[in-house]
Order: sequence, then C-alpha cells, then structure tokens
Amino acid sequence: MVISHYCKSPCTYIELTAEISKQLTEMTSISSNNQSTNFTLQESVNVWRSRGGRQSCRTSAAFAFKSSFFGKKPLLLSVNKTRPGRALGPTGYSRLNPITASSRCHTFDVIIIGAGIIGLTIARQLLVGSDLSVAVVDKAVPCSGATGAGQGYIWMVHRTPGSEIWDLALRSNKLWKMLADSLRDQGLDPLQVIGWKQTGSLLIGRTPEELVMLKERVKQLCEAGLRAEYLSSSDLLQAEPELMVGEDSRAAFLPYDSQLDAMLAVAYIEKGNRHFASKGRYAEFYHDPVTCLLRSNSTGEVEAVQTSKNTLYSKKAIVVAAGCWSGSLMHDLLRETEIVLDIPVKPRKGHLLVLENFNSLKLNHASMEAGYVGHHDLTLHPGQVDHGQILSISMTATTDAIGNLVLGSSRQFAGFNTEVEQTIIDRIWKRAAEFYPKLRDLCLADFISNRKVRIGLRPYMPDGKPVIGPVPGLSKVFLATGHEGLGLSLALGTAELVADMVLTNPLKVDSAPFAVQGRCC
Repeated sequence: MVISHYCKSPCTYIELTAEISKQLTEMTSISSNNQSTNFTLQESVNVWRSRGGRQSCRTSAAFAFKSSFFGKKPLLLSVNKTRPGRALGPTGYSRLNPITASSRCHTFDVIIIGAGIIGLTIARQLLVGSDLSVAVVDKAVPCSGATGAGQGYIWMVHRTPGSEIWDLALRSNKLWKMLADSLRDQGLDPLQVIGWKQTGSLLIGRTPEELVMLKERVKQLCEAGLRAEYLSSSDLLQAEPELMVGEDSRAAFLPYDSQLDAMLAVAYIEKGNRHFASKGRYAEFYHDPVTCLLRSNSTGEVEAVQTSKNTLYSKKAIVVAAGCWSGSLMHDLLRETEIVLDIPVKPRKGHLLVLENFNSLKLNHASMEAGYVGHHDLTLHPGQVDHGQILSISMTATTDAIGNLVLGSSRQFAGFNTEVEQTIIDRIWKRAAEFYPKLRDLCLADFISNRKVRIGLRPYMPDGKPVIGPVPGLSKVFLATGHEGLGLSLALGTAELVADMVLTNPLKVDSAPFAVQGRCC
C-alpha cells in the first residue's frame, strides 16, 4: 500500500494509490462515523476487481482523515478545487469519455446534478432533515447560471390563488420567511447574511384590462389569507413618489413581500452544507461535467453518475437539477436505453441592468408592471427556440441589499446565447423611464463605469410549471427543473418536496401538477 500526500494551496489533497495486497483487507474506512454512507478503501478494491485491472482513487470528498501523518487532529479534505474567478461558459452537458481505470470513485446516498439554488437547497434539506450523505456535482460553479442572474424577488403579488403552482409558492414563501426569522433568532441580520429585505411589492396597472385583473387578484389574495391592498392613483403616488402615476394608474400592494440576494443566499446555504463535510456526509464536485449514468447489468437500476473526473455511486437517489440543461442532459444520459423521456425545458434568456452607487432615483418599494405576469404567455413555434428572437420587455425595479438599482426585465428565446445585447439594455432603460420620469433626463451611456448586466438562461417549461418528481422506469432518478424565473422563490418548497419524495415522507404539497409522467414521457 502506497499512501502519498501533497499540499497545494489553497486545497489539500490526499492521493491514495492502492496496490492489491493482503494489507488491503485489513484496512479500515477512511470515512468518519457513518460507515454506511462513506467511501472506503475496501470499496476501492471492489471497483479494482470489477474492472479487472488497476484502480487508482483519489479522495476528494470532504471528510475527516485521521492519520499519524497529520497528528491527532482530523484533516478536512476539500473537494477538487476552490471556486475560481472565472466560470465555464454555458456549453451544456455532453457525453465525454467512457469510464476509465483512472476514474476516482466515491459513494454517497444521494447525488445531485446541478449546483444552482435548486440543487443546493435540496442538498441542504437532505443534510438537515436526515442522516444521508450528499454529493453535488456541476459542470461549473454555483451562481454561474440562472441563479446568479435574478432580482431575488420572493413575492406572492403575481401569484394566483388556486392555481396549480399556488400551494408550492405559498409553502416556499413561508419557508424563506422562517429562514429569515431563524437568522434573527441567532442574533444575525438577514440583510447581511442573505440580502433579505421586506420591500413590499407593487404590481402596477395602467390599462382597463390590467385594473380589472389587479382588483380581482387583490380579492383572491385576501381570501387566501394574505395582506393585500388595491391602491388608488393617489395612494400609489403616496407609496412611491418617484413613480409616474396617471389618473388611471392602480396597483396591487403586498407590504410583506420580500426579496433576497442570490449570491449571498447561495453562499450561506453552501456554507451550511459544508458543515456536514467533516462528518463525511457532504462533498462538492465542481467543474466536473456529468457524462453518463451507469446502470446495473442485472437489474437495470441506475447505480452511479459518471463525470469527467469521477465515478459517483448512489445508494438511494440521483436528482437532476441542472436548469435549462436538464432536458439535453437527460437525453444524452438515456441515449442508449429503451426509456423514452422528453423534457421540454428550454433556455429563456433574460437581461437585468444593475446600476451601482446610483443615487438619482429613490425607491420605497420593489415594483413590477402588470404586463410582466403575461411574460410566460408567449408561445413557441417550431424552429424558433434556438434561432428566433421572441422578445418581451416589462418594467421591474428594485434596489438590492447594498443599494444598487436593479432594472429589468427581458425574456427571449435565443437558444443558449448569453451575449449582452445593447439594444435590449437600451429598451429596458427606456421602459423603466416610462414609469420613473427622472430616468428620462439621464443618459445611460454616462453610467458605463458603474453598470453591470446580468444574463441568465431561465429553464422554461411550456405549461409554466416546474418538473419535480421521480422518472418513470428509473426508480432512483428524480427531476427538479423548469422553474424559469421562479427558481429562487420556489427553491425551499421544491427542496422540501424532493427530500420528502426521496425519504418517502408525507408530502406537504400536492406533487401531481409537477409530475414527470404525462408531461415528459
């Protein structure tokens, strides 16, 4: 047995190169307390034997390794590399090389594909609510997709009570508020930790049709138990003095609607997940694209996820939460099987304009024009998804956790293109100026040095509902995708739902509207 170690700041790696010998059978697990959920040297030998050749495995899961090499204190091994400054481009997942003898092998109870807000919160729910071990794998790093490109609205004002998504939205909203309250109970400031702000929300209407819709929505929201108000033009002007308010302007107002900062929230969740690494229950495999699923020759059951660098064995479940790449990923993973699965999730590109240190416009509340609710109603036609430019722009405006002005928003079907389109930014600015007249006197070009543009590819589903649930024919595989612009707001409810499915717990909300069966197969 040859055990070599080397240090390479900022990560420490332990490389274990196993030579078959009698000593191997006498080795104990390199995991910590939970032998049933951690990768062991004996498992390495089993893989070596099954391959009929030499197997080299490097431990990259984060667990405690006690050895005389390092004294009495456990050494925490980090996974792969720390987050680099530059993320990989959105090229999607693809089938790469088949399994090789040099693949690094690890075993976990649950493997989660996708490190966006959905994948990370599912990991969090499983770690906190069970004793399962969890690995998160991603071709890039957290916040490199749609998660990091949103406004962070945790709103109910544009939800419709009684709709198929209502219960999930309400449950998730409650869980976010519970999280914010728990931070306060710990003496922490939710604004500092996750960018949580109770901004209140204004859904603004200006046409007769929009006013009818807003009045009915307020009635429904009140009947559903939420505090909602229908603001007259004078009330609206008092609530938001900077807003252009005409005689026919009205708004639905929810004073308790909130928002958060996606980057801060993900960092907080990631930090919490990593607390379980020292217990051998959590690991991250970033910059490690998934290439295929490995199935048992005897049962046909999915046993592992093969990545470009690792073989990740799953004892209980594999969750695909890869956003708009989930459809193509599952298609590639199942290409050589008899299973028919077509997930119609498509990338829907969105632009947001962020103006840093912008003091020319003061907002009391976050706002959105009523037309935003119709964003999803645009239909796709054959051939337009990847090449068409179906574009809609609606005004959204808020200030983030550090006071930057965030304006949006656009929706378009442009394939996987993530290039900034200046014409769209100009239209977002112009649309915002129709609602906030102070912007008309300013030239956007003058703010080139303190502006940023967020581009996100939101996972769009034609029926407007995410796909959450087990894949028929693959008992261990679950999907959690298709949230489009609702990923942040629905994240905690989705995580709870998936975790309850994996653990076979009673479900808090009806999962039928989000089922894979009948929608994707």
